[in-house]
Amino acid sequence: IELLVGRIGNRIEQRLRETAYLTRGLRITLTDERGEGHKADFHFEGGIEDFVTYLNENKDPIGRKVVFFEGESDEGQVEIAMQWNGSYQESVFSFANNINTHEGGTHLEGFKNALTRTINEYARRQGILKEKDENLTGDDVREGLTAVISVKLREPQFEGQTKTKLGNTEAKTVVQSVVFEQLRAWLESNPA
Repeated sequence: IELLVGRIGNRIEQRLRETAYLTRGLRITLTDERGEGHKADFHFEGGIEDFVTYLNENKDPIGRKVVFFEGESDEGQVEIAMQWNGSYQESVFSFANNINTHEGGTHLEGFKNALTRTINEYARRQGILKEKDENLTGDDVREGLTAVISVKLREPQFEGQTKTKLGNTEAKTVVQSVVFEQLRAWLESNPA
């Protein structure tokens, strides 16, 4: 039973940590009054930027700063934080209204499409990819990427029994717009 309680406690702590990252400035304190009285405090002024730093803490990050974008439309708000690292693994986490969308959805699809397209356009404009070269694939662009995509929609529509996949088509559009516009500007101002 102790092992089961330990696993549940770890999941609760993980969920509270995620919630604190997703809501910039929120402070959550968890106190276990049994036994030794374990206490955990979650407070992250940097929001999802701090989340990406936390996810990359045992990796070799490329670039000193986490790249952060945000935008808003009539449908809702978008925040994206990302940083590449020296690994080959992609670690992209998506959330809709603070719900972890493990199965992805339209917001993740919009992010992936816009990221690949924007990087390819930039590489062509800068001569990194020549005319004869094929475009980079999505897998190429996301290799070593750690990212957190968080959308807060007025009326989220989740798919499936577990409600861990976002179905709103407008989420794809707003995420693509934010990434196209803001990643392009970031790449132009940070050519190194």
